Amino acid sequence: MKIATWMTTPHLQHAEIAHDCGFSNIVLDIEHGSFDLGALDMFIGFLKARGIGVHAKVLGPSMEAVQQALDFGADSVIIPHIEGAAHAEAVCACAKYPPLGKRSFAGGRCMGFQRQSDDYFPAENARTRCWPMCETAGALEEIEAILALPTVDGIFLGPSDLSLSRGRPNYHFTEADREDIAQVAAACKAAGKEWVMPGWRADEREFVRGLPLKPVMMVVGPQLGLIRAAFEGLAGALKAEGLR
Repeated sequence: MKIATWMTTPHLQHAEIAHDCGFSNIVLDIEHGSFDLGALDMFIGFLKARGIGVHAKVLGPSMEAVQQALDFGADSVIIPHIEGAAHAEAVCACAKYPPLGKRSFAGGRCMGFQRQSDDYFPAENARTRCWPMCETAGALEEIEAILALPTVDGIFLGPSDLSLSRGRPNYHFTEADREDIAQVAAACKAAGKEWVMPGWRADEREFVRGLPLKPVMMVVGPQLGLIRAAFEGLAGALKAEGLR
């Protein structure tokens, strides 16, 4: 199982420190973060130069958002706001070159800034991962049909939005939340496909490790949460020293 950390701002030193501490995969939250196109292009190039796996949670379920992340060199795209199988079919096709999908040709970083041989396109389709998110009640209801799509390599679970979409007041990793997570994992196992889980807490990580199909990657350590935790720890230490 790969372990990734989560970034919402294109901070080079944060990524360097994460990599130096052993994190060789990073999820970029473009949807909720502060990545404009110029920063995204620069940041993905920087991460790839350091040998870091780049997993882009794109701005939204659109062809442009999916293709831009892949063209800049992302190893996988995580597509939010999927409402069901028909929606997933239309959007996930943008992540794969024809004849499998409808991804457009681009001659940038993803192609080494040069023309490639004919076998590049099927090889790139197999190498890059397309992970639509299961974060809506509609996506969960049609999870088997979504996983049956040839353009879908697996599922990225969004437990917080899924809990809200299912009519619960918030995500607290309740029994109902655990049932939803287990349902997604079981569907992926039955389809022979992978899944990814953000495991912010130890009890979440322990739970998913006990499922019949473990996630191919677990995401930990949200960037801004780590910064806040560091400042809270420092503030607590200063208070104990009588300096606050």
